[in-house]
Parts: sequence; C-alpha cells; structure tokens
Amino acid sequence: MADKPIIKIGHLKITDHLILGITDLKLKKGKETFNHCSLETVLHLGWNQVADGLAAGSIDGAFILAPTAMDLFKSGVGIKLILFTHKSGSILVKNKAANIDKIEDFAGKVVLIPYQLSVHNMLFHKLLSEKGLKPGTGKDPGVDVRLEVMAPIQMPEAIQYDEEGEIAGFIVAEPIGSQAIAAGLCEEFYLSKELWPDHPCCVFVVRDEIISKYPDAVYELTDSLVKSGKSMELQPSAAAAIGSIFLGQDKSVVERVLTDPQDRITTGELFPIIDDLATIQDYMSDKMKILKSKIDLEKFVDIQFAKAVGAK
Repeated sequence: MADKPIIKIGHLKITDHLILGITDLKLKKGKETFNHCSLETVLHLGWNQVADGLAAGSIDGAFILAPTAMDLFKSGVGIKLILFTHKSGSILVKNKAANIDKIEDFAGKVVLIPYQLSVHNMLFHKLLSEKGLKPGTGKDPGVDVRLEVMAPIQMPEAIQYDEEGEIAGFIVAEPIGSQAIAAGLCEEFYLSKELWPDHPCCVFVVRDEIISKYPDAVYELTDSLVKSGKSMELQPSAAAAIGSIFLGQDKSVVERVLTDPQDRITTGELFPIIDDLATIQDYMSDKMKILKSKIDLEKFVDIQFAKAVGAK
C-alpha cells in the first residue's frame, strides 16, 4: 500500500507506557503485522516535550497524563482520548535521608512531582489536604510542602545528591520509585492504588486528522495495545524482560512493579471511563484551581475504537 502512514507515538520510559513497548516489539519480531500503518515510538525525556510534540503536530499521538491531555484539548489542540494505557501504577517514596515517618513530616520540605497537570499532583494534594497541609510551589503564600516539577528519570539522581535530606521524596509513575528503592535511596510510603484504587493516569490520545484520515490504522493500533495490556497481566515475567529494554531498567525492578503486589499496576481493562476523568477534572479545577476551565469530556473521549476492539 502506497498510502501506509508511519504513525508516530510519543512516550516516556515508565511502566504506564509499557504496552506500547510490547506492541512495538511484536511488530519488530513479526509476531503481529499492521496492514494500515507502521508504528514509530518516539521517546521523550519529560512531559513538556510530549505536550509540545502533540501541540506542534510532530507526533501523531501520545501516551500522556490525562489532565495534561485535557488541557491541550481545551487550548484547541485537535486530539481525542482513545484508550486508558493502564490503571494505578504510581508510587510515593520517601527519601531515607529525610526522616519521614508520617505525612505531617513532609512539612517544610520539598517533594518532587512529574508535572503540574498530573494525577500524581492531585493524589498528593489530596493526601496532604486531609492532614491540613498546603502543598504548592515556592511562589504560593503559606505553603507547608513545596512542590518541584522534575522529569521522572531525573528524580532518583536528585535524591542521590541531596545529602541534607531537603527533598522529602517524590510521587511518580513506576518503575522510577522502585528504581530508587532498589538503589537504597528511598523507601515506599504509599502506592497510588492505596490513595485511589484503579485510578487512571496516562491515556492514549491521537490527533484528529489521523483519526479521520486513517481510522483503520487507529483501530489496528488500539487493538494491538489492548492485547498487549492483557498479555502483560498474563505473562508478567515476559513483559518485564521487554520492559527492561524499553524502559532501560533492571528486569528485577520491572518485574517487581508488575507482580508485587499483583495490582500495583493493571493493564487488562483499558476502556476509557468518563466518570473517572470527571473526578480528575473536578478535583483539579474546583479544589486545586490548576485546571482553569472544564472541557466537555464526551467530546474529548472517542470510545469507538475501544468499543470496536472489545476493550474491557
């Protein structure tokens, strides 16, 4: 086919995006064939790069934080949410050098988050607010816990060089937290599933022109991603082997994330749930005031492909 497009999908090196790595490997090894497109995975180092790539049209789709995707949609970037890429799968770790025993001990310290418009920021805000603590950036008045945005892959190193224990810890997608634990720098404080069971975080979005021009390609890709999600749960050891390459991590670290406990991250049910997205939007708009206005989620989410491939 002359008109077989190369679909470029942006991602980071996190477990939330591992189904993309599994699909990519299946195609490269000839275990799966796409008739309507070729896949090109585009690695980004941080969330602002992913957002910029989508806005500029240098990528055709992305695995991206749900609130960031909502914000892009609101600002006029023509994208639709096609699929969740996982549920749960993030972790709050405490810096061993910071003497953190309880939530109140975070007061007066810095906590690293991967992005302002992230479910991580929302979950940490909720956790602190319940104890009467106010998180915010250095510019906000009366802040108890100072938040700093940092690319996930840089977080373990930031802890490593923080000899004074000024950074209390970080909340981030796996396997970054488990990497810092394995290196002896941090300890687990909370798994995100304990803060909100089965929460969405990253989502798969595709640009409008790709959906309208190449619907068969989007169907094909969605179908493969859903299958990859199921295989990840059925064969965690094989998925961890792929993950060690795709995420640049020790296989043992990735395997721990996929199996201990078993529902630390789940990838078997990826159908987009609008009520869950509404929970995120309402909290970040009403309580945190960082989503300035709300979008019509029904217009943002396109469930036709998830439905067609039988996603649960």
